[in-house]
Amino acid sequence: MFFRNLTLFRFPSALDLSDLDPRLAECALKPVGALELSSRGFVAPMGQHHDGFQHTCDGAHWLTVGGEDKLLPGAVINDLLQKKLAAIEQSEGRKPGGRARKRLKDELIAELLPRAFVRPVRTDALLDGTLGVIAVDTSSRKVAETVVSEVRRALGSFPALPLNAEVAPRAILTGYLTGDALPDGLTLGDECELRDPADSGAVVKIQRMELSGEEIGKHLEAGKQCTRLALVLDDHVSFVIGEDLVVRKFKLLDGAVDSIESGEHDDIVAELQARLALMTAELRRLFAVLETAFRLSRAE
Repeated sequence: MFFRNLTLFRFPSALDLSDLDPRLAECALKPVGALELSSRGFVAPMGQHHDGFQHTCDGAHWLTVGGEDKLLPGAVINDLLQKKLAAIEQSEGRKPGGRARKRLKDELIAELLPRAFVRPVRTDALLDGTLGVIAVDTSSRKVAETVVSEVRRALGSFPALPLNAEVAPRAILTGYLTGDALPDGLTLGDECELRDPADSGAVVKIQRMELSGEEIGKHLEAGKQCTRLALVLDDHVSFVIGEDLVVRKFKLLDGAVDSIESGEHDDIVAELQARLALMTAELRRLFAVLETAFRLSRAE
């Protein structure tokens, strides 16, 4: 259950999460209706291995928002609409107006929806009541907001806000490349994105390269600024942090996962619980570093 991306939100750590499981169960995923485009709700994070709607480790709750989306390609709808419009024009000798076109399109969608394919989706999240942070496994702000909205629907109130840095993240990331001291435990990775601050300016994406090299220095001397930067924390976690404060390419390294691989687990549930414990611990270590480095505002 290791996450690959982290879109983070803060909420007051005093929030009561004691009755989380029954509240999630009340907002469980329902099959998408015949005339609905999509449906969202909570599903069991461990799937067929355990039917609980959340799993807890040291004050952190692993939960999953599931969904069903109807697949209705716009090209298919527009093609059928054009055929209907052509038939009307041929039979009646007139072109339907704007309102008629919209009505025909709505009728087509209603006709196709019950026969459309359904695509299942799921998004994991870690709701850490100790930190007052929810980490959603996505790099999409829209998807993350959907998960937060579902938690809010379940709890009735969930005052979670996106991370807010008191210092411009771009300035901090650029400083790390120009020689500013990195926080304890952090080292540079091998990937970054540099942008010219001017509108429509040049963008340079660098991968698998020494970031302290001469080529990077020339781009920085030309005025480019760092908007994404790969970092490594204590040889346990590698990640790419952007100026939007979204953590991408989050990966637990061998130094972190050795304890799981060397341990003995009787079943899949025990292994998933061990992964949850490791994920929680590493996320907390990483957040402590990011909070200090970017001067993240508190939610209280």
